[in-house]
Amino acid sequence: MTLELVLPVVWFGVIGFGVLMYVLLDGFVLGLGILAPFAEDEAQLDHMMNTAAPIWDGNETWLVLGGTALLAAFPKAYGLVLSALYLPVLLMLIALIFRGVAFEFRFKATRAKRFWGAAFGLGSILAAAMQGVILGALVEGMPLTDGKYLGGAFGWFSPFSMLTGVAVVFGYALLGSCWLIMKTAGATQKTARTLTRPLVLVVVAFMGLVSAWLPFLDSRIMARWFESGNFWWLAPVPLLALANAFALWRAAMHEGRDAAPFVLTLCFFALGFAGLVLGIWPNIVPPSLSIWDAASPPSTQVFLLVGIVILLPAILGYTWWSYSIFRGKVEADSGYH
Repeated sequence: MTLELVLPVVWFGVIGFGVLMYVLLDGFVLGLGILAPFAEDEAQLDHMMNTAAPIWDGNETWLVLGGTALLAAFPKAYGLVLSALYLPVLLMLIALIFRGVAFEFRFKATRAKRFWGAAFGLGSILAAAMQGVILGALVEGMPLTDGKYLGGAFGWFSPFSMLTGVAVVFGYALLGSCWLIMKTAGATQKTARTLTRPLVLVVVAFMGLVSAWLPFLDSRIMARWFESGNFWWLAPVPLLALANAFALWRAAMHEGRDAAPFVLTLCFFALGFAGLVLGIWPNIVPPSLSIWDAASPPSTQVFLLVGIVILLPAILGYTWWSYSIFRGKVEADSGYH
């Protein structure tokens, strides 16, 4: 095996890991914003936001890692994705900035506290929706000829991408509610449990609807599951997802299991992500741009790999340390300074 064959696979794994970590970690913070309108009062919204206040900034490191690695290792894919999805990517970044500003300003505001709380919710909803739209557009496949994008500025807009946009909003809301079950007690936890039970059903329904839609797309994602006997060794992924969904529903109903719903929701997202990666492999931009066609020269990838070998353990270590330091329940009267 040559470096030309191996290095793109390694970088595909690095980017996939970075994207998954971002979805799992920043997803629940976006979920808190999505659930902000359901807070009983400003004090309860304070409590909800305080659960993420010490650690939310570091979560976006994974988004930066995934984006810069895509640019460096697969510049052709980066150019295609940015040119095709410029508007939803721009809206996502604006929403993330707006969400971050609102998060910080709300804790310092007095008269405008309600405004910044609403801004936190709107920014979170828009960011989550645009991430879902981007995902849907990629899964649906991009019209390419000789490696060039043929769609217009709104080529990403379709019923399927709108569906995945809404699905991600509900998915992040589920992550947020399960995070609150784990991190809070009392009235806030009761509100979170009340929201979690219907959210589990909605998210599973969206997962089923998206899966049922896939065979009708041009990206051939579902076809890959059934060709050359692939189904028999890929089948454990959807079966595990179904078992995970059932376990999540039971955990959400059980009053004494505070950490289980959040852990099971993380597993549900990870299984869905694994199914997606297995479906598009070995393409990085469906339906036809493979990781080898989009890769930068081996010398560039080797040079960057030295940096990632140092950087990735540092990010993982910092992430583990920060979550470890701030583990446990967050009291309703705790403050953010």
